[in-house]
Amino acid sequence: MCLGCYTQLHLRDEFFAGGSSNAFGQASIKATRRGFMALSAGAAAAAATLGASASAFAADSGADVIFVDGTIITAPGVAPVSALAIGGGKVLAAGNASSVMGLKTKNTKIVDLDGRTLLPGFIDPHNHTILSSVYLELCNDIGYVKYPTRAQLIDAMRGFAARTPPGQWLAFSNFDNLLQGGDLSREILDTVSTQHPIFCWYTNGHDACLNSKALEMGNVPENIGEIPGGGHYGRDAAGKLNGLIYEMPLILKYAPMAMPKITPQIAIKAVRDYTRSVAAVGNTFLHEPGTVRTEWLEPYAKLSNSLPVRVSCSIMYGDFKGLDPYKNLGFGPKAVQLPNSMLTIFGIKIVGDGSDQTETGAQTLPYLNTTAKGSPNYDAATLKKMVAEVKAMGMPVQIHCNGDYAQDIALDAIEAAYGSSPSPLGINRIEHSTMAREDQIQRMKKLGVQPSFLMNHVRLYGAAYRDDIFGPARAMNADPAGWCIKNSLPFTLHTDSPCSPIGPLNLIETAVTRRCIIDNSIIGKDQAITVDQALRAVTIDAARQVGMGDRIGSLEKGKEADITILEDNPYKVDPDKISKIKVSETWVAGQKKFG
Repeated sequence: MCLGCYTQLHLRDEFFAGGSSNAFGQASIKATRRGFMALSAGAAAAAATLGASASAFAADSGADVIFVDGTIITAPGVAPVSALAIGGGKVLAAGNASSVMGLKTKNTKIVDLDGRTLLPGFIDPHNHTILSSVYLELCNDIGYVKYPTRAQLIDAMRGFAARTPPGQWLAFSNFDNLLQGGDLSREILDTVSTQHPIFCWYTNGHDACLNSKALEMGNVPENIGEIPGGGHYGRDAAGKLNGLIYEMPLILKYAPMAMPKITPQIAIKAVRDYTRSVAAVGNTFLHEPGTVRTEWLEPYAKLSNSLPVRVSCSIMYGDFKGLDPYKNLGFGPKAVQLPNSMLTIFGIKIVGDGSDQTETGAQTLPYLNTTAKGSPNYDAATLKKMVAEVKAMGMPVQIHCNGDYAQDIALDAIEAAYGSSPSPLGINRIEHSTMAREDQIQRMKKLGVQPSFLMNHVRLYGAAYRDDIFGPARAMNADPAGWCIKNSLPFTLHTDSPCSPIGPLNLIETAVTRRCIIDNSIIGKDQAITVDQALRAVTIDAARQVGMGDRIGSLEKGKEADITILEDNPYKVDPDKISKIKVSETWVAGQKKFG
């Protein structure tokens, strides 16, 4: 997937009422130590509902909650225990029921799991939380998950048109040309409506389609050429405009026309709605790479206390100077938590290349049946300079790289800046790392760099990779988790929402089975991993990649009581049915947030 285009668009003033810095309302507190003390006081009441600090309880004061009568897995690879006690938002004890029950008091709540499976809370280390929220709030979602066939898609779009007064824009999002019947066209969208201008944004973020009414609204002459900055209009075989538009200059022309302006009220509602949906599929923690502006940090910190998940972010390279006022909180190998909030900061994001689905990921070999290899967003020298600046900031770097050539120059830049051994500043990451070669996995191991895989590439696009984009031999090693296991390199799994459906169980199932659900084929069985290894990638290893390994990711004594409870045991069900397991409850800091 590719958020390079979305990222730039999402941060543009054109999409916000009052400018993007006002997305969550004006921050009334300056980003200083004194400001943080005021922030802390203002948020104290909300934060109190999230559980007390580690020093606020002692084991002899007893447990708030004790879980019994189920399969309790405190960490992948560790034998299950029969009871878990939590108090003050922390884990107090895990072990046999008789010993844990010693923490029971008259006020302790006993939760009977009734055979369910309790695990550390699931973590999505690459989820564009704010972006997903407003994107899905302002556009009608017509993605593959909802409408897998072209007929269902068109019927749904006509339904939206019937419910919308003529003349008003219809804005659609998440359309997938690879999975929903190929490209759209103005003629196809004209069958939806000629009374409404229509803007349909592709899930890859780089393309969209307009109907004839929308082209009229844009005052587009038939002989229009390329737009400054690289955007261009698509044409049919006869050379006429076919409704397709490409790249940011044209997306920026039409998206603000089609979508309502983002106000603080819309943004806050959208984030609350979205985070409820991710809690319902088992997540307790989301890390947003690069699509949070530094001006939003304080109001977002306040909002975080009312959300059902912990939230975290890294900052885009072009905005990282905005972190200067926060340096006194102490950047380093652990995430920085804004006082009395559930928001943490960890790392700086750089977008190194594009998308394999649009053949803009930078490869060393051409895409199938073409001479095109894609290209990186920065040359090697520029990327080295950028990464050196991130290192000088005292933070780890997260570099988006789909293609293997992009990963070559990214690893060169990381080694030049951080050295030839693991960095003491925290884990440097390659985001997506889709087409990593085994020698690159081995190099990551040496450098202490870790990949984070978007396993929904295999789940949704495995057949397209094999047949249309890379060919069978290269597609078999996409998202190479198996090579990571072979080389003892920790890795994580993520969704990259909104470019891929939310849900950690989908990721676990696909990592284990390597099944593409589009044609039911297996894509690279040698890269398959075990359930235990996949669970590590969404719990403890994910926690370490976001600078939270000492606080979450396993249910050890003294760690935060972040918990996911499932109706079935993923170790025991048919691997092809892991994604169908029902999420029963999620708990964050000892408080039930879903279920």
